[in-house]
Amino acid sequence: MAKISIIIGVLLIILGLYGYFGLNSKSVTALIPAFVGLPLLILGWFALNEKYRKNSMHIAAVIALLGFIGSAMRAVPALFKDEITNKEALTVQLSMSILCLIFVLLAGQSFIKARRSR
Repeated sequence: MAKISIIIGVLLIILGLYGYFGLNSKSVTALIPAFVGLPLLILGWFALNEKYRKNSMHIAAVIALLGFIGSAMRAVPALFKDEITNKEALTVQLSMSILCLIFVLLAGQSFIKARRSR
């Protein structure tokens, strides 16, 4: 699960940098995926050590859940509008939602598996 946290963290950082530099957005909000990805990357790195694994992965799951809720609350209602004003920003938000949801689901499965193996 630690490696998955690192991978998702890197993908979110890349997504945030793309949103800021690739789309020429000069708003700091374009970096929100990177602000979520960096803690996931760091916590994944800490989780490589058995001593910190449990706490790191639980904190990472909470951060990813908050990232999913935040991005989905903004992106999903925009999908149902008649006219989408910024399709690129919506794509970044949906991508963040999907990446965070994937991590939360995988973390949940991992937590259940760990509990059953005890």
